[in-house]
Amino acid sequence: MPQADPERPLEPEPERGLLLAVLPHGADEDDELAELAELARTAGVTPVSRVVQRRARSDPRTYVGKGKLAELKATYGDARADVLLVDDELKPTQQRALEDALSARVVDRTQLILDIFAQHAVSAEGKLQVELAQLEYNLPRMRGMWKHLERLAGGGGTARVGGGVGTRGPGESQLETDRRLANRRISLLRRRLREVGGHRATRRKARSRAETPTVALAGYTNVGKSTLLNALTGAEVSVENRLFETLDPTTRSFEHAGKRYLVTDTVGFIRRLPTQLVEGFASTLEETLVADLILHVVDASLPEDVLREQIRSVETVLSDIGAGEVPVELVLNKVDLLDPLGRRRVANRFPEAMQVSAADGTGLGELEARIAERFAGRYEEVRMLVPYDQGKVLSDLYALGAPIDERTDTEAGVLVRARLPHREVRRFASYLVAGSGAEGLGGA
Repeated sequence: MPQADPERPLEPEPERGLLLAVLPHGADEDDELAELAELARTAGVTPVSRVVQRRARSDPRTYVGKGKLAELKATYGDARADVLLVDDELKPTQQRALEDALSARVVDRTQLILDIFAQHAVSAEGKLQVELAQLEYNLPRMRGMWKHLERLAGGGGTARVGGGVGTRGPGESQLETDRRLANRRISLLRRRLREVGGHRATRRKARSRAETPTVALAGYTNVGKSTLLNALTGAEVSVENRLFETLDPTTRSFEHAGKRYLVTDTVGFIRRLPTQLVEGFASTLEETLVADLILHVVDASLPEDVLREQIRSVETVLSDIGAGEVPVELVLNKVDLLDPLGRRRVANRFPEAMQVSAADGTGLGELEARIAERFAGRYEEVRMLVPYDQGKVLSDLYALGAPIDERTDTEAGVLVRARLPHREVRRFASYLVAGSGAEGLGGA
């Protein structure tokens, strides 16, 4: 039996999690809880058991009914669980009720996702967003951090936090101090994010002036968007098989037929992405709003019902954030996992979609050509003669994103062949020479 390396730190044992959900009658609990189980594993928790209650809506005080609460307590103990994971966003009162009943840690869906985001945030902006979202989530729950005050009323009377004999003083003051500090920190984080957002907007304006086509990768988490970005652009973005592996937006470029295109990878979507997370992580989602084209990447190897459900989820979020007007191309990734019959089936179900494999390169050339076709009319090839005493003209050309394909020094000046955005052609009309694609403009 191999012995452990004494110099290698021991891996911590994963936490054991009990999954809990309230589902309507007729809902498939395997489908409904599959995503929660995957979120749990991504956060380092091993799902060991689950409890499901069938009812139209959750109990407003304890989330589950009294009978199910007793069953939950027994199951939690039998499973030797470390944490209860709830597939819903709990109200603070529901969370406290479950914690008190089980004497256990209770983590709802939003808190679980925030924990994963905290693990994956890399950039300064991503870390600011995580901290802001966590503070906004925890602020209404701060009372629970001081729940020992509830027992200070004594004598079996009704406990009142922040009111009643024996409850006033340092404890109450500390709670209010914590809230004030949290609110102050939230204001500071929002201000910093606005500043970062301003820098990002400036960069986007520069891209817009250069008329460089921008493509955003959107899709369900874990469908291979980052792998596709790497395959198209030669980037080295992390592609570990974990939910939300990409949190910060990453932009890289590729060239096709001498033209440059920008591609941005965005955070992966999931079903029922909490509203405050959509708002809190607007920076990565904003890249879809300002894109000229969205590539909606899906995992072609999934069962059709799961695939269509994920497509609907992404389309809903895109609509919610105001990206519904941006042109979209559906991209079926991971076709290398399908046999020929499977490929024909997805081709019949999604006849307009591109079939690619970011893993083995299948279809990437066709995808690049499809992207280029989308923007074929954006540029116009021109020939220009720039006198030597007007060097600023060349500087202006390079400021547009270096659209110069060729330059030759002649006696009369610098002869250049360039690709100009349509709206910029008239600006340089006086320098155009015969044979330019823009002949006929005044001064040519």
